[in-house]
Parts: sequence; structure tokens; C-alpha cells
Amino acid sequence: MALPPQPWPTGKCERLEPLVARVLAPNGSPFTYTGTQTYLVGTDEGLAVIDPGPDDPGHLAALEAAIAGARVVAICCTHTHRDHSPAAAPLAAMTGAPIVGCAPLVIESSAPRVDAPFDKGYAPDRVLADGESIAGPGWTLSAVATPGHTSNHLCYALEETGALFTGDHVMAWSTSVVVPPDGDMADYMASLMKLYEREDRIYYPAHGPAIDKTRQLVRGMVGHRKQRERQIVKLLAEQPRTIADLVPVMYKGVHERLWPAASQSVHAHLLELERQARACLNQDVWNLTNPD
Repeated sequence: MALPPQPWPTGKCERLEPLVARVLAPNGSPFTYTGTQTYLVGTDEGLAVIDPGPDDPGHLAALEAAIAGARVVAICCTHTHRDHSPAAAPLAAMTGAPIVGCAPLVIESSAPRVDAPFDKGYAPDRVLADGESIAGPGWTLSAVATPGHTSNHLCYALEETGALFTGDHVMAWSTSVVVPPDGDMADYMASLMKLYEREDRIYYPAHGPAIDKTRQLVRGMVGHRKQRERQIVKLLAEQPRTIADLVPVMYKGVHERLWPAASQSVHAHLLELERQARACLNQDVWNLTNPD
């Protein structure tokens, strides 16, 4: 999906539905679309802030203006990449609200994505397990564990309206990058199927537009990943290849600046094929061992 024309609504509080508003952070990039979207869920009597975003003074000022003196009862993060959670601590200091949600996770990463490094300072007051909830006046948010993009990734279901805040797990503008060793393709596919079996009305992702054809999108994402796996198997059946050999063929229609990120997901696919005894690595060269 191409980026929408500028200006983008950076820093503005946009009301999406009675219980949901969003504020766009000023960190747009080829990897974050127009930027990270922070969601405010609830009413003046009690708000939850989902994915507070980067620790950027302008974004924090925009959040303060959007909160406008409302009582913040929880600050929730879907995961701890640095474009999602670093503003949690200063926002907690500003509002007195607890940080509630995904578990802390720090893994040193050489991934090329600008948002891939983990937030080392993330320190939640409470970690939510799958199915656990937090609530405020007229709203309930339930955690939906969706590992794959990261092992600690959570979505949040707004029970009263059927909205699901999907973080980086499901986005309309791009598929999620799965970066080993923490990102896991089998977990990612299982988490997609978990969402497919739900009946959420609308998805609000951390990047990009809202999604109202929820199950259709997830079905397409599952099909896309299966197609990528078939590509890899077909190419390895022709001859052994390195990841650097695979990516230009598989992503020939994608700008080269995104190939390093694409190589991470290819690596995740190959590791899953290796676990299935369908491929093996020999001195940086991947070989097909079983095409079935």
C-alpha cells in the first residue's frame, strides 16, 4: 500500500468511535507507514492508552492534550519494540497510571528495521496473560496473546464494541516482519489463525488504516505466508541457495531498501522448514531435504 499524501494528522486527536480515539506519532518511515498510532480507549472518567509510542516530546505533549485531564487508569503496550513502548514510562510519570500489558523482553537484534530493537527500559506494573482483562467505566479490554512478530505480543479486545487493537500483528498496509530469534513463523501463523477464529468487528492496528473486513484480511495474510513458503521450496528444489540469493527473486517487485527486512522473514520461514526436516543449512547455503 502506498503512503497517503501528506500532511498526515500527526499529533491530532481523532475520534474513531465513541470509546476510541487515536493520536499519530511523528515517526513515519518505510517500516512504520505514517507512524505509530496511540489509541485512547474509554471516557473522561477512565481511559486506557494503548501503544504510547516513542519517547518523543512532541508526541507526549500531543497525548497530554488529547487526555485533557481525563483519568488514565492503564497504559498498555502490545509489545516492546522501540516505536511502541518507550513513552510508557514518561506517560506513567505524567498521569500516575500503571503500565499494564505485555511482558518485558530484551533481545539484542541485528535486524535492519528501524523499530526492531527492543525497549530496554520497559517495566510493567502488571503483565497480562491471555484472556486477562482490565476495565474502566463502560469498557473492558481483554488481552489476546499473539506471539510471532515478537514472543510477547498482545492484542487487546474492546469487549463492548468488537474492536481489536492489533499492534503489529495484523496491519492493512504491510505484512508483519518476523525476525528470528525471537520472532517465530509457526507462532505467527498460529496467532493469525487464532484471530481468524474470532469475530472481531474492526481492527485498529498500530500502523496504517483500520480494517473492517477482518477475517478476509487474515485469510489473505495466511495465504500470503503459505505462498512465500511454497516459493522458497520451489527455489530450493531448483538449487541450494543463500538467503541473499532468495530475497531478490522472491521480492523483485519490492524496493531494495526493504530487502534486508524481507530477509528476516525469509529466514524465519527457513527455520520453520528446518524444524519440519524439509530444509537444512550448510555453510550459509540452504538445501531442500524434503519438498513435501
